[in-house]
Amino acid sequence: MRTFKQGVHPPQKKNLSKDMKIRRVPPSPRVILPLSQHTGAPCKPLVSKGDMVKKGQLIGDSNAFISSPVHSSVTGKVSSIERLPHPVLGEGEAVVIETDEEDKTWLEDTQQSRDQDIDLSSLSPEDIRKRVREAGIVGLGGAAFPTHVKLTPPPGKIIDTVILNGCECEPYLTSDYRIMLERSDDCLFGLKIIMKAAGAKKGYIGIESNKRKAISLLRKITQKEEDIQVIPLKTKYPQGGEKMLIKAILNREVPSGGLPLDVGVVVSNVGTAVAILEAIRFKKPLIERVITVTGKVGNPSNLLVPIGTPISYCIEQCGGLKEEASRIIMGGPMMGISQWTLDVPVVKGTSGILVLGKQDSISLKEEPCIKCSRCVDHCPMGLFPTILVKLVKGERWEMLGDYSIMDCIECGCCSYVCPSKIPLVQYIKLGKAEFKERYMKK
Repeated sequence: MRTFKQGVHPPQKKNLSKDMKIRRVPPSPRVILPLSQHTGAPCKPLVSKGDMVKKGQLIGDSNAFISSPVHSSVTGKVSSIERLPHPVLGEGEAVVIETDEEDKTWLEDTQQSRDQDIDLSSLSPEDIRKRVREAGIVGLGGAAFPTHVKLTPPPGKIIDTVILNGCECEPYLTSDYRIMLERSDDCLFGLKIIMKAAGAKKGYIGIESNKRKAISLLRKITQKEEDIQVIPLKTKYPQGGEKMLIKAILNREVPSGGLPLDVGVVVSNVGTAVAILEAIRFKKPLIERVITVTGKVGNPSNLLVPIGTPISYCIEQCGGLKEEASRIIMGGPMMGISQWTLDVPVVKGTSGILVLGKQDSISLKEEPCIKCSRCVDHCPMGLFPTILVKLVKGERWEMLGDYSIMDCIECGCCSYVCPSKIPLVQYIKLGKAEFKERYMKK
């Protein structure tokens, strides 16, 4: 079974929702659409308070190359444009739309007939990238990097391989698994579109071994595909990291400070592949996504929700909070972000909403480092987390680059295995922010 060095084996806890089919929920009474839902420059609003908008309408955009437009996920009226709670940034400018009760009106020509076939030979890579950019598609695995940028390699960089990421290695989350089971053909065709855009001749679909049904199904539909192969991977965290996938499948190592394109690879999430297919086939912008709502809720589920839906509404659609609910995390338990309010919305990069109980989220007191080196032994990037944290605590910002702090993928393996309960990854995040601010902008 292919895999990478180091990593950890946290309890999977996927049984709560893995057998729950994707369920579309009706739009919430209002949606909150942040103008920064992606890596790169935030968008500027293209609408004003009081404007009527239609589902699929462009409401925010930027001239920056590394950015991604924002579209209305509902039909309704713009009630305000203001700074509101953001699940990642803490706070950010957002367009608030009061949903029309009917909510059935699409922007003209946004969706075409669902019987329409795609002739890939008639599309150039430039056509695909243009449509992907116009649709506001970003990576749906969590990083939210603009997909049109990823599909535009700089001069001299040749992409020979595309890897479709179906690992979903975070505990609890099952939305990607359900997408692979319920939309396997769309995943495959989305992969073909990405290969065409990137100029790649070979495609792989990497899936962890605990998703046997998905492996079997995708192997079945790719039997006649000479250039596409399904690769079962060892169930281990963070197997779904881009650099881990590339190492496990191709035995290529992304250089320090480098990107997958430096070794001729593009990695895309299965949900992103489906979004790309819909953009090409239906001219549909990214206005909804599948999320897992799980943990201490009445009915753990996989939901298809409009972007901008408040997480309070998503939880209500799953039976509400149980009495023992204590902490709400946007994402999974390893890399997710604790939320201080239920008013934050689902954004493009939201993979799940995890509700933990008091026993699951006990805040443990940090003890002194005992120099056991577990954090070093388990770091998938081969870093020295304990040294990085010492430098951060000592504010020795200038030395962080010597220990490759920017190579940290913030997976949380170090914090997970630390017997002294030191929040290593939080210290490293602080160090990365300080190092970037002080030394990478010069």
